[in-house]
Formats: sequence, structure tokens, C-alpha cells
Amino acid sequence: MARPVVSSVALQSRILVVEDDAATRHGVAATLRARGHEVLEAGTCREALAHFSSPPDAVITDLRLPDGDAVNLLPQLRDLDATIPVFIITGFATIDIAVRAVKLGAEEFFTKPVAMETLLACVDNAVARKQTTRTGQHKRATLEARSDVMRRLEDEVERLRNSDCAVLILGETGTGKSMLARHIHELGARRNGPFVDVNCAGLRHDFIESELFGHMRGAFTGAHTQKQGLFDAANDGTLFLDEIGDIDLQVQPKILKVLEEKRFRRMGEVRERNADVRLIAATHHDLLASVERKTFRADLFYRISTVTLRVPSLRERAADLPQLVKELLAQEGTSDVELTRGAWDRLSAYAWPGNIRELKNVVHRALILRSGAVITAEDVHFDSESRNAIPVAIPAERTSSQTLEEVEREHIVRALAAESGRVREAARRLGIPRSTLYQKIKNFGIPLNTRLRGLSEPGDESN
Repeated sequence: MARPVVSSVALQSRILVVEDDAATRHGVAATLRARGHEVLEAGTCREALAHFSSPPDAVITDLRLPDGDAVNLLPQLRDLDATIPVFIITGFATIDIAVRAVKLGAEEFFTKPVAMETLLACVDNAVARKQTTRTGQHKRATLEARSDVMRRLEDEVERLRNSDCAVLILGETGTGKSMLARHIHELGARRNGPFVDVNCAGLRHDFIESELFGHMRGAFTGAHTQKQGLFDAANDGTLFLDEIGDIDLQVQPKILKVLEEKRFRRMGEVRERNADVRLIAATHHDLLASVERKTFRADLFYRISTVTLRVPSLRERAADLPQLVKELLAQEGTSDVELTRGAWDRLSAYAWPGNIRELKNVVHRALILRSGAVITAEDVHFDSESRNAIPVAIPAERTSSQTLEEVEREHIVRALAAESGRVREAARRLGIPRSTLYQKIKNFGIPLNTRLRGLSEPGDESN
């Protein structure tokens, strides 16, 4: 029987949530309990350590706590039980802290806001690995894919078990490429090493080399201390470069050198360092077309595409839709909720441009909007409908005197203002991937803060 690669049903485990903000802690705990987990709560490092008299199966902790931080807490937790996966969440992320946390044994390092589905899936996978190591059996409950296209993908992935080769994952935005990458890592020869997830579209072009390779003090203006890079963090493990098609052309030969020679230099450093990593890359671009346009190096393309997998769109795997909905309902703690025939007809007839990511939104929205014990056709609303219903218009008299970049910046600022600064919702409204919106926010210098209420003029950083 083929093994599912993208979706999994939650395991029932004891999870310790460490967060000093009571509302946030209770919210995370409630979501975990709704999925059948037993949850322990702590607001300080001291309280977290007290729970280790009977160690939990996993720990989810905020970085900054009243009596310390998670990076200092992490070694103490691992001294008590080195097998417990620890997930660190923070709104104050830096590459230095992330590298340090991974080196000390953190399972994963998340930046707020965190998608609960992603966090819970990572917790499930880590607990499953722990149980597998302890018992020699695979205990993760899964749903079997029915579509032929997914069965073929599952068979291809299964052949990579214990492999160490480079993998290129192709597919539309929202199809689950990052989840597939993590699954490949967990099957591979480096499963006990770190898994470092990097969104290349979210890295500023002027800092991408420093992020990937690190830098020495004084390497450039503002480099006041030396910094490790993501290749350091992924040493002896897997580096996942998501949206690699967006990576700067000038950095590509340096990535190729690391992959081929397992050596690199930090910015401003003379001596070479070793980095033994497995590369998994993903993109929604046509990289061969990019090679022809000379925006992506041919030698790097052939180096990263030893094995190429294509994740099908949700349109191509319509037979899996009932199982995916069933699993999403279970993740929301509403397994007993049923859909009417009309609701299923609307879901089946839709083209799903946002794929599984959009399906999650639609199911979550339907659960909120339903007025009874079932989901009806009237409760099913799609993201594309939401965008069309609330257009973000720019007056014609303003656009006539503006440059194209100014118009685009103003359009983005209006969308962010309409969504109270929430990037995920603004990206849906604009009809672009969230990673693309983050890149544009950086390029245009748009501030993301609680004061973003109205429209700021081009170049104005004060609102």
C-alpha cells in the first residue's frame, strides 16, 4: 500500500506549551486539545522545568519568557530528556538566534504569526519519529490517497527512502511542496540531522548571501558582529530552498560550489568552511525556461534536479478531495460535522487556484459561517469570491500622475490597510502568493506595524 506524503491525522500526545501571554497560550492549548492531545501549560522557564517530572512528548515554547529565554532553556530540557522535540516560536527572529537554537537541538524555529496547521503537522511528525525510534514501529495515522496521480507521487517518494540525493519539487503555490520536502527528509539518510527551511522569495537580494553563508565582523557596513549562515545550521542535515527560482543570479554559483565541493566562505572571510548538506529545492516557476532566459544557471539546475518530483494541483487530484476535507475537519476538532450534497457539489466544481492552502481557508470559513450542525452550500465561500467582492481600487486621477512602481506600492498599502496589516489576508486579497507580497513589501520599504491604518504616500515610512 502506498504511503501518503502530504497529509496526516494528529497523534494523541502530551504537549507542553510554554508562553507567558495567557491568551496566546490558552489559544494554542485549546487547538491542541481539540485534536485530542493532552496539554500542559507553563508561563515561565521555572514552570516548564517543573513539568519534566513526567516528560511530555513535545514542547512548544515562546522565545522570550519572564525569567529567561528558550535558547537558554533548551539545553536544560534536553538534559532532562534528549529525545523530546522542542519547537521555538518568536516575533523577534534573527538568523543568529535560529542557528543557535538549531545547533542546541531545537526541532524547528518559527516566526510569528505561525500557521497552526504547519506547527501541528511538524509536532505530529516529530512525535511520530520519536515513537518510531522508541518502538521500531511507525505509529502515525494517515489517510490513503485515492487519486492515481498521488499514488504515483507516493511511489516515487518511497523510492527515496534512505537516499541522500538532491531533489527538485515542482508544483503550483499551495500544493504542499514544503510538507513534501520535510517528509523526504524524514525518510532520508539524514533524518536525524537538522531540517532548515528557507523561503528564497522572502530573502532580500542585498542580504541573501549573508543569510545563506554568514559574514565576518566588518564584512560590510552594519556587520558589527560575525554571523553564522543557514548552510552552517543545516550541516549534516537537509537544507530546503523553497522558491529557489527567485534566488539572486549572483549568488547561484556560490550555492553550486557548496553543493559540489562542500566548502564555502563567509562574507569577509579568507578561510573556507565545510558544509555537508543535502539539498531539497522547490519552485512554482518553469526553471528550464528560466535557464533559457539566463535568469537561472544551467549548471545549478542540473545539480539540484537529480530527482524531480511534481506535486499535482488539487484540480488534478479531485478524488482526494473528500479525504482532505475529512482530515481538515479533524484538525479543527470537528470530525462529526457533515457536508450537504450541495456543499460537496460546490467544492467539487471549483477550480482551486490556491490548491490545498485555499481548501484549508474554505473549510475553516465554512465552519465559522455554518448556523447548524452541517455545512451547507451557503456556507462555502471561496477566496477568489472574497477578492472580487471587495476590490482595492485606486482613483484614476491619482494614477495618471504616478509611476508604475508608485501605483503598485499604493495598491499594496491599501490592501494591507484594509486587512489591518495582516500580510496573509492582504496576499489573498491581491491574488498573489504571500512570499511574493513579503518580497514586494521589502522592495518598496512598506512598514509593517500596528499603526498601518490608512494610505501612506510613496516613500513615506512614517505611517
